[in-house]
Amino acid sequence: METTIDARGLACPQPVLLTMKALKEYDKVYVFVDNDTAVENLRRLAEKSSCDFAVEKKGDEHWEVVVSRREAVGSTKVTEGMTTSCELVDVAFLPPVIVFSDNRMGRGDDTLGEVLLRSFIHTLLELKPLPQKIICYNAGVKLTAQGSSVLQDLQELAQKGVEILVCGTCVNYYGLGDQIMVGRISNMYEIAETMTSAGKLIRP
Repeated sequence: METTIDARGLACPQPVLLTMKALKEYDKVYVFVDNDTAVENLRRLAEKSSCDFAVEKKGDEHWEVVVSRREAVGSTKVTEGMTTSCELVDVAFLPPVIVFSDNRMGRGDDTLGEVLLRSFIHTLLELKPLPQKIICYNAGVKLTAQGSSVLQDLQELAQKGVEILVCGTCVNYYGLGDQIMVGRISNMYEIAETMTSAGKLIRP
């Protein structure tokens, strides 16, 4: 069975959530979206849930995405957590997830806060283990943009295997769509999932 979702005009992460819900009942879901961020979010959903993915651009701001479940022996429908492994992991022993919600550290003097944050991020390069992930949202996305004073350190962290998630809604709000130089655009579903499943969450 198949169904169609018109997710044009819906804010992140609604297209992903609606598609996940539909995949519990339907084998194939057609999703209409109006921005490439939504397309990439749906692509990652398909990859993470072992679904087939196809996309066709219908117009300047109109994409048709098709997400379909792969039928296999013992296969199951997509679940909320999209977990495909039964292996249990003690999250207490996982490296921390670090969250930047601003482009400065702490409250008080803004200039001092920027100095402290530069020092904090540079110090991360010397720590073991490195963070599992870094999440940037609200003004924190400015850290990943062109001209950022910590851009080089963040790029080095990414090269060392630290995954950097950048809030797509925040990037659009600050008009930084073509200026993000490190990390990948993410959505609120993935950000919330990462934060709630983290063994240690650090917000400097």
